[in-house]
Amino acid sequence: MKISFIGLGKMGFPMARNLLKAGNELIVFNRTREKAQPLIDQGAHYAETPLEAAQKSDMVITMLSDDAALEEIVEGPNGILNGLSEKGIHISASTISVDLARKLSAAHAERKQYFVSATVLGRPDAAKAAKLRIILAGPEQARRQLIPVLEQLGQEIFEIGDYSEAGNVVKIGVNFLIASMLEALSETQLMVEKYGIEPARFMDVVNALFQSPLYQNYGAIMTEQRFEPAGFKMKLGLKDVALAIEAAQSVQAPLPLGQLIHHHLSEGIARGYGEMDWTALIRCLEHPS
Repeated sequence: MKISFIGLGKMGFPMARNLLKAGNELIVFNRTREKAQPLIDQGAHYAETPLEAAQKSDMVITMLSDDAALEEIVEGPNGILNGLSEKGIHISASTISVDLARKLSAAHAERKQYFVSATVLGRPDAAKAAKLRIILAGPEQARRQLIPVLEQLGQEIFEIGDYSEAGNVVKIGVNFLIASMLEALSETQLMVEKYGIEPARFMDVVNALFQSPLYQNYGAIMTEQRFEPAGFKMKLGLKDVALAIEAAQSVQAPLPLGQLIHHHLSEGIARGYGEMDWTALIRCLEHPS
């Protein structure tokens, strides 16, 4: 297939490379062209603007850091909206607000285009191995076209429904659960350590009981203090927790734990941990201000 991919960060680059390896004709755009060069060397084509990327394909995948970055790429004279053809599909793979997903759905629909949420679960190693889990939501006609492509990126696809923003609600909810787990795990590791118990030994018990790759992977990062390079930066974790709080407030749903985690992550960023892995949350609790 002919696919455009915009956003070649730690997650986007391996995703784009897997699409290229699968034999697709790939057009890429990134604000820093140098990041695209390895893909160009392997046969990808470079677009000078998001507009050009959209014009050269009927399917555009975006993997961008936040709402502001995505809006900049979509809107404006050189944006995806102006380049995508009628019945063209914009697939947003990143974590964005429910409000923005709803707004982009309407903007694309006005031009008889499709906006689909295909948010991904997994860290860069899972993206590299094409083992992501994908939360898919959007118009059924577009979803049917996308599944063969998404299967080249992940091991499991969860179809949520016809409204794209529903996929973002689920992704935000899952990320908030992970943040809550990190908060609880940080607190508990520090408690058992104060009793002279090695955190790694404690994690042996936790992993045997829960048998969860999340506890296993994140617990190991915490106990080994492997906060750099970050698989998922603390500043992005704060962004996602803020999205969860915003989504909960809009439907009057209680999310009291969200405020606590938001406070701890904000404190970590103030201390200079923003570029570290968000498991460095444990440092905020180890030395509270």
